[in-house]
Amino acid sequence: MDTVEHLVIGAGVTGLTFADWVDSDDTLVCEALPEIGGYCRTIHKEGFTWDFSGHFFHFKHPDIEKYLVDRMDDQVVRTIVKQSQVHYKGNLVDFPFQKNIHQLPHEEFLECLVDLFEKEDREPDNFRDMLYVKFGRGIAEKFLIPYNEKLYATDLAQLDVDAMGRFFPYANVEDIVRNFRKADNQSYNSTFTYPEGGAIQYVQAIAKGVRPEQIALNERVLSIDLERKVARTNTREIQYKTIVSTTPFGKLLQMANVPHDPAVYTYNKVLVFNLGFDRKGPEGLHWIYYPDRDLCFYRLGFYDNIFGTDRMSMYVELGYPADAPINAEIVEERKAQVLLDLKKAGIVTDHQLVADHSVLLDPAYVHITQQSLQDVEAKKALLKEHDVYSIGRYGSWTYCSIEDNIVEARALADMLGASPTEDSP
Repeated sequence: MDTVEHLVIGAGVTGLTFADWVDSDDTLVCEALPEIGGYCRTIHKEGFTWDFSGHFFHFKHPDIEKYLVDRMDDQVVRTIVKQSQVHYKGNLVDFPFQKNIHQLPHEEFLECLVDLFEKEDREPDNFRDMLYVKFGRGIAEKFLIPYNEKLYATDLAQLDVDAMGRFFPYANVEDIVRNFRKADNQSYNSTFTYPEGGAIQYVQAIAKGVRPEQIALNERVLSIDLERKVARTNTREIQYKTIVSTTPFGKLLQMANVPHDPAVYTYNKVLVFNLGFDRKGPEGLHWIYYPDRDLCFYRLGFYDNIFGTDRMSMYVELGYPADAPINAEIVEERKAQVLLDLKKAGIVTDHQLVADHSVLLDPAYVHITQQSLQDVEAKKALLKEHDVYSIGRYGSWTYCSIEDNIVEARALADMLGASPTEDSP
């Protein structure tokens, strides 16, 4: 039986960061797939560069960004000032919608404004209720509710009030009214960075601190014996001292045979189409949000406006419930509908599709509920007693940025008694 001090499950950003940061030569990363990167993988096709979805990086910690970029050799990393809008009844409104209601037709603007001032003064019970309480009926029903229902593919009343945390673009009445006169649409991702080689460049930068023999590809962890501290994979058994897991939390509980209610861990799936066309589309925009229920997608992103290229290169996102069947035939049907809806939305006219790629993110966005928050806390405490730590977006069953995952993985390495490597900032 093989032995290891730290067994890491998953070679995405979080798992690789732990392996890179921990001061131990006895670390093994098991990855079920044949390549590293998780959802931060990149595809190159017919001259287009796409990710599995839009992974644009927003760094709050300059030292982390420098640490990664310094490892990229001659890779060009672009810094972009975000331009994003909302498609509303055939027109484009600046994002966030709630701060730009003055751009709506006069009657709808007045409706939103009156509802904003007449909103209830009370504590909300859930995420849907929060949208009404914070922004009033008009703003909630014109954009915030339909858009988030398309994204999460669930009843928003089931989600926790703070389901999106700091990533939700909150604004009080004063902010909204002040924006009528002078635009201030700043948010946590007002600027973002993106390497010319795609998001995988960040993953490869992290992986430079991990020896190749420390990463076991095509090796899936199947079960964990908490008492014996033995993990069984599809190829062997591994005796460990500590497990660091980045796999979806409910799946970890199942592997470790920890009793739990699977219904607590609900989520959506996102079907992503990467599309490359023969010529440009909208200029200057990076994202467009679509609350329209008669359009199948909830968001478009434009790589060509990041790279400054002369052919429209985009990703298209469609949200589905976790139990929705998505097979090859359905993917082709959805692609045909996407192309029709892109024409309906005025994005595509007589453009010719040059190349395409699709990927299903399963899970995509986790549903953060009061039950899930309480259960994750309790089960994490139980696992910690057995030296098993679950981190990352899916390991912590939360909503966070890629940088947050890096910070969390480094903090765990430090907590376990590790110290940064000599070339670390």
